[in-house]
Amino acid sequence: MHSGEIFNIVKSRRESLNITQETLAQLSGIALRTLKQFESGKGNPTLQTLQKLGDALGLEVTVIIKNRGSNS
Repeated sequence: MHSGEIFNIVKSRRESLNITQETLAQLSGIALRTLKQFESGKGNPTLQTLQKLGDALGLEVTVIIKNRGSNS
């Protein structure tokens, strides 16, 4: 999944729950500035940040690591 898609999912979920950025920042323990950058498509959130946002929004964060080719 492309990072832009993740940004859109988080923002859409927040808006569908009628939660302000300020409230989500408080609920997730993430700085408001970080959340605003994230939602505007800037920044590179850590997995920990994504997990905090997911927990606050009721979203599941799953990481899948794939081998894209054979290097043997």
